[in-house]
Order: sequence, then C-alpha cells, then structure tokens
Amino acid sequence: MQKFLINKEALSAGKAVILDQDAKHICKVLRLKPQDTISMTDGHGTDYTGCINKVSFDCVEISILSEQKSLTESNLDLTLCTAMLKHNKMDEIIKQITQLGVTRWIPFYCKRSIPLAGQKREKKQIDRWQTIARESLKQCRRSCLVDILPPMDFQQVLSFSKACSYRFAFWEASDRPLAGTISQENNKAVLLIGPEGGFEEEEIRQAVDSGFTSYSLGPRILRAETAAVCACGLIQYLLGDMGGSPKQYS
Repeated sequence: MQKFLINKEALSAGKAVILDQDAKHICKVLRLKPQDTISMTDGHGTDYTGCINKVSFDCVEISILSEQKSLTESNLDLTLCTAMLKHNKMDEIIKQITQLGVTRWIPFYCKRSIPLAGQKREKKQIDRWQTIARESLKQCRRSCLVDILPPMDFQQVLSFSKACSYRFAFWEASDRPLAGTISQENNKAVLLIGPEGGFEEEEIRQAVDSGFTSYSLGPRILRAETAAVCACGLIQYLLGDMGGSPKQYS
C-alpha cells in the first residue's frame, strides 16, 4: 500500500489527520475503514504506522501506532541540475528522480535552455513540481521529499556545486567514459545535464574550471529528460546506492 504524507507539526497526542484529496482517495478509491492500518511519512525521513479511527471524504483521523526512521532513503546526497526544458519534460524528470531517490533538484538557465517568463510563472511552476514530487513520493514509498530549489543561472549552479566532492557534467561531445572513473569515497555528488541542443563548449569549459569532469553517456544522443534519469541511475549504482559496490560514507 502507498504511503501518505502528513504534517509532523500537526501530530498531537499520538494522532494525525489526513485531509482533502488524500482523504477522498483513502475513502473512495482504497475503501479503507476504521481499524484498518495505514502507512505514512512526514517527508523528512520518518515513517509512521497508524490505525484509522474515523474516515470520510473530507477527513481521515488516525492513531499513531509506531514511529521509525525510514529504511528506504539513501546515504548518498545526490543533486541533479537540469537545464530548463519544456514544462511537460520537467514534470517527467521530477516524477522519475523522486522514484530514484535523488536528494535535491535544481533547474537552471543556460544559453540554450527554455526561459520562464516572470517570477509569477516561475512560482507557479515550482508549486506544480512540488505537487508532482509529493504524488510520486506516495507511490514509490519514499520518506523524504525531493528538495526543489528555485531556478538558478549557470554561474549560480557552478557556485552551489563547489561543496560537492563528485561533480559530473554529462555532455554529448565528451569522449570520457564514466565506467571506472570513481575512486574517492564521499557521499555528496552533483550532476549537470544540459538542455535540448546541449551545452555550449564555453559552458563546459566553465564547468571544468569549477571542478566538474565532463563525461559521455555513450555513442547515442539521448533526449535531455532521458539523460537526466540515466545519469542519476548510473551514478547511484557506481556509488553503491543501487546494488553497486557499497561505499562506507562518512
């Protein structure tokens, strides 16, 4: 059964309340009843098991039976930075990387990216992405929401990435294969994925000057949204998060 998000601050005396669309889904679709158990998370790494006391289309009241730290989250702190694409493609990226277990997502602007017009539209898009991330979290049974940062410009992304020991810039013109390149043990990585049309050479030079290494994802040209998901899965595997050789994180 899927997990449901609850607001940890709203927990009181061992009880929780689920409202709005989730309540309707629990009542109408899942047809849960009083005394049924339910799985929940606060979106910050803590899971809860509860017992339903009351259920209606508007509100579900739950008694908390147990609380435990999530076992589904990774020790790998993985940041994905993707150049702005057309909106439905960005929607698909956030849906998929939530399922993969990515820690945070930074959309950014570069020379060939798709611009958003105005702060109002930008805020609306961020709200939309957060809604998509919440729905994807419930489906895949994660316990931490992806941290979605406001769109940055390219230089801001490079500056943000300096705190990460692993810095990967994936570029279709690179001839450096990814396999066998990771030797350092660390739990903080950042990936850079360009827009449709790819990065310009000057942007890659700037990334390399900021500590990134440019890698190839193979001989075929991938769509930007495909490259984002592919790169995340490969790095997670190489750093021990998807069945690869496990690292001892500090």
